[in-house]
Amino acid sequence: MQTTRRTLLKSAAAVVSGVSLPLRFARAANAPSPIIVKLGNYMSEAAARALPAEVIEKTKHHILDTLAAMVSGTGLPPGKVAQAMAKAHTGEKTATVVGTNILCGPIEAAMVNGMLAHSDETDDSHAPSQSHPGCSIVPATLAASEQFGTDGTRMIRAVALGYDIGTRVTMTLGALDFQLATHHSSHSIAGDFGSSAAAGCVAGLNPQQMRWILDYAGQQAAGVAAWQRDTDHIEKSLVFAGWPARNGVTAALLIQIGGTGVDDIMAGADNFLLAFNPKADPEGLIDKLGERYEITRTNIKKWTVGSPIQAPLDALEAIRKKHPFEADQVQKVVVRMATGDARTVNNREMPDISLQHMVSVMLLDKTASFAAAHDKPRMQDPAVLRQRAKVELIADVELDKLHPARVSIVEVTLADGTKLTERVEAVRGTAENPMTREEVVAKARELTTPILGADKSAKLIQKILALETVKDVRELRPLLQRG
Repeated sequence: MQTTRRTLLKSAAAVVSGVSLPLRFARAANAPSPIIVKLGNYMSEAAARALPAEVIEKTKHHILDTLAAMVSGTGLPPGKVAQAMAKAHTGEKTATVVGTNILCGPIEAAMVNGMLAHSDETDDSHAPSQSHPGCSIVPATLAASEQFGTDGTRMIRAVALGYDIGTRVTMTLGALDFQLATHHSSHSIAGDFGSSAAAGCVAGLNPQQMRWILDYAGQQAAGVAAWQRDTDHIEKSLVFAGWPARNGVTAALLIQIGGTGVDDIMAGADNFLLAFNPKADPEGLIDKLGERYEITRTNIKKWTVGSPIQAPLDALEAIRKKHPFEADQVQKVVVRMATGDARTVNNREMPDISLQHMVSVMLLDKTASFAAAHDKPRMQDPAVLRQRAKVELIADVELDKLHPARVSIVEVTLADGTKLTERVEAVRGTAENPMTREEVVAKARELTTPILGADKSAKLIQKILALETVKDVRELRPLLQRG
């Protein structure tokens, strides 16, 4: 009986192999599509391709802004979890955990620094793709650059490439509409592909290897929009940044030492687009590639708070500049914003995500600092609560029509009956109303000085703004470590 079963199993295996192997080989033999060939070639050539001056400047702004987010994230709950992870896995001492004295392997460093970068609502965002590119792409690039001893110019080019690739993937899938329809996380997917492209650029992968790294990114693409229920921001930091950054570096290291993959993950049987959105047009992956640099369409937050709160804070600042007033002169503040945004920030338990709380802080402090946005005990301060009672949030369906622009209207009524109104169409820091170099530097200084010290913070800022002169990115390590 046993011999018969073994014979039958061998016969079955022979039949299966006889049928499946030729089919598998036939699928593998399909030539890659022109779209993936163009994409792979573009990615492979990025390390040697000069960028326009304005793109270089903008890329340095986003690297600095993201590094500052990492540093400031060291004191927040997700950052503390990430540091504990790094301390538990410090066998290899290749890459820097920003804002600490910890060194670990590049894969672990990418993940931990990603978590640090999105420990908060401080990092950048790209509205057309519904993603936060910098929080995963910059950590992945930094870790890979330390692994390979990359110079500053290649780091800049790798970061810019990551923004170009990751955002185009989720724009092709449908961005916000895709996330709402499928419950996948567009943020995770964009970061996954962007980090892979950036790390591959640092590793010097050839065109075919770049096609393989897109395949690896497709196989690792994950994330469920349930992160929206994460009130501690720890899962969110992993979904948006930690895991995508880790995935990108892992893929680059595997392929660099000989890993192979599918030549075209975007076409053919069981491809990525079929799996995630069969209606997606693959032409979107190369739309204006090399002409439109997505980093120039990426927003830097002026205020270290949730994105929907940016416009109301801008409005209050603008009103006060035109008509100065004190908090005790205010009778009422009415804030109008789109319904989805209002739902996101309405009386949330986290200070930096609570519209009512941050407006109250702005009334009292005449600004909204990082420290104030993360002072949870202050949410119970009687002085803050008195101002909070004056704030009314209105979900305005008319503003829904303007999405993805986060337009907000703020009306301040003073005790004497004076009404002061401001409508913000383009938030400061967005592509339509970008921050100056000086504003980006001021934000970075505020975030990094408490952790690194004033002298080290100033030197880090100077070094990043002259990144193309850095011969080896490892030179940044002493400036990124805690003083």
